[in-house]
Amino acid sequence: PTPLPTLIRKKRDGERLEDAEIRSFVRGVTEGTAQQGQIGAMLMAIRLRGMDAGETLALTQAMASSGRTLAWPPAWHGLVVDKHSTGGVGDKVSLALAPALAACGCKVPMISGRGLGHTGGTLDKLEAVPGFRVSQSPEEMQHILARVGCCIVGQSAELVPADRVLYGLRDVTATVDSLPLITASILSKKAAERLSALVLDVKFGEAALFPTQESARELAQSLVEVGAHLGIRTAALLTRMEQPLGRAVGNALEVLEALECLGGGGPPDLRHLVTALGGVLLWQCGMEQGAEQGRERLARALDDGSALGAFEAMLGAQGVPPDTARGLCAGTPAQRRQLLGEAKVCEELPAPQEGWVQQVRALPLARVLHRLGAGRSRAGDPVNPRVGAELLVGTGQHLRAG
Repeated sequence: PTPLPTLIRKKRDGERLEDAEIRSFVRGVTEGTAQQGQIGAMLMAIRLRGMDAGETLALTQAMASSGRTLAWPPAWHGLVVDKHSTGGVGDKVSLALAPALAACGCKVPMISGRGLGHTGGTLDKLEAVPGFRVSQSPEEMQHILARVGCCIVGQSAELVPADRVLYGLRDVTATVDSLPLITASILSKKAAERLSALVLDVKFGEAALFPTQESARELAQSLVEVGAHLGIRTAALLTRMEQPLGRAVGNALEVLEALECLGGGGPPDLRHLVTALGGVLLWQCGMEQGAEQGRERLARALDDGSALGAFEAMLGAQGVPPDTARGLCAGTPAQRRQLLGEAKVCEELPAPQEGWVQQVRALPLARVLHRLGAGRSRAGDPVNPRVGAELLVGTGQHLRAG
């Protein structure tokens, strides 16, 4: 293998890395022979010099094969699907989408992440439910998928270990926003899941990773291109992230809102995004003729109770006591709140003056809740699932003072 300083120098000077050289770097990351300083230097070289589509594909493949890859029964061929979002405020789509897809006959092995900075994490939301266990072995995942059709789990040490190392260092080396590194991080996990189809929710706006639609489109194109080379039918939707999604922000509150959506209700913008993403997936894996027919089928799963039933079954399969799962899925709003627990202090903020609501800005709201304990500044920090905000007003609404 080429010595690591040589590879760093090559990329630093804007040269193209060969597939074997990229595999050598990833092997050093996985086996621990690469020093942290060397990994950080390579990340910065990639951030500044970029990678072409071939290099990005090679990096993704090397990361995907750095650990175990999942294997599924032949009968599931074409049915294994997943969705990934680049992160936002109030984004509880996965909680409703995975069980709704399972209710439609898909298999959804969703490997999710935790919140970092102002963006929320799907795993943190689910851990607001007493007893929910995000840590599942590949064998346990297959067992849950066979029984329920979906699971939402954390990344295990066995799956894509190279990404765990690189992901942890990207934050502290200011290389989070590198297109090839984001692409490889997202798709290496999806390649290890052995997916048939993948839909990506690429956010843009003030509270998103990418502020402009152009930069988000560039990432979406990179993801779709590399996904296709990996043999995954991949599509991306560009969605705005200036305002929070739905009306609830904060882990426990977002679970409650996801339950409303699973019961056929909830905020229209949340339902719209869940059905749009799900509709594309049902079309991609050949279960429907087009995205619009897929959207209608997914909406039926939300309305007829089958999606909620799948969510209850997933909760039970991932460690939630049957009484708790039943209470959350069949209980009144008051009973659901009691099961998840409420914040000790609940404060209403009245309008200081009469006027029209022009905008609800997601970023400052998320930062306030983060400081109150809803998020973490570094990996491993505890979060308080009961911290949150409920938006009782929307854009365009007229308010009186008080």
